[in-house]
Amino acid sequence: MEAEPAVVQSPKELKIVTRLRDQHAAAHELWEQGMSKAVIGRELGLHQATIRKLVNARSADDVVAKSLQRAHVVDPYVGYLHRCWNEGVENAAQLHREIQQLGYPGGELAVQRHLRRYRSGRGHAPASGPKPPSVREATSWIMTHPEHLREADADKLHRLRERDAELDRLTGHVRKFAAMMTGRHGDRLEDWISDAEQDTLAPLASFARNLRRDLDAVRNGLMLPCSSGAVEGNVNRLKMLKRQMFGRAGLDLLRKRVLLAR
Repeated sequence: MEAEPAVVQSPKELKIVTRLRDQHAAAHELWEQGMSKAVIGRELGLHQATIRKLVNARSADDVVAKSLQRAHVVDPYVGYLHRCWNEGVENAAQLHREIQQLGYPGGELAVQRHLRRYRSGRGHAPASGPKPPSVREATSWIMTHPEHLREADADKLHRLRERDAELDRLTGHVRKFAAMMTGRHGDRLEDWISDAEQDTLAPLASFARNLRRDLDAVRNGLMLPCSSGAVEGNVNRLKMLKRQMFGRAGLDLLRKRVLLAR
């Protein structure tokens, strides 16, 4: 049977694990010597609640698991805590109440432990990074003509393209296709489809293959000045009426609805 892969821990977690194991071993050694929990607490310089936890735990792993779980429960709210701290809110009880309203399930002690590092002279908490753009926002930037894109949005899209090679290629494909549509350059369609099919962007390649299945019609749509666009609204209305009437009335009533409907 294959061994389970080892869990990689951060330096912070390793430090916590080492400290808890040492404390657990020392507490049990003194407990076996007949010392009371109060005396053990004074010897190790730990709170009575911590000594009870260490002595009552059958193994150091039990203490480690509970402590790490308690530490991680704050993680989803770190950004909010950092922002409040940098704004001058340093009361752990107040911050605990505020993140409880956001869904925080843990206790105040975990919040105090997280903020303790900033009370010990290490300066401000790190400022939370900018909120990443949503899929809707990124899509809007890609689909908007570069000349009509606001400068701030164009800069954000530029940074996204620099960080993600696939997004950069996708943006190039989309803009070339948009140029074909607006400029009626159906003669470029074959080259565009070939480029899209050879790319590693699977959804785009699938779209390109579907275009190839009806290549003549797509090319004509990109080149000819006439199209069915002017009547598509009426076609959609007729289809809606047919769906509403299906199985409920005959052709005469359908004809009247088509003629009288606006």
